[in-house]
Amino acid sequence: MALEITDQSFQETVLNSDKPVLVDFWAAWCGPCRMLGPIVEEIANDFEGKAIVGKVDVDNNQQISMDYGIRNIPTVLIFKNGEVVDKLVGVSPKEVIAGKLSAHL
Repeated sequence: MALEITDQSFQETVLNSDKPVLVDFWAAWCGPCRMLGPIVEEIANDFEGKAIVGKVDVDNNQQISMDYGIRNIPTVLIFKNGEVVDKLVGVSPKEVIAGKLSAHL
């Protein structure tokens, strides 16, 4: 299950993680985000114990969204050691997202 990441938990969950972290920036009103949601949940299950998978609701967590220049959603960022190492904008197939995350394990 993907974690709900907030402005308050971002530092601890993402930046301080010793594992790669995939973060899906989304909003409830966004159609493509709803298409990507189940894919992100599958990836969360597939990578359990190897990586952290989380979601940031851009409407409720505007600080993180501004800090990382999120202008289009869905946007998926992959972090390693507190740094962004990969970025996907729009809906991507599960294989593409999983492949990018696997590259950072």
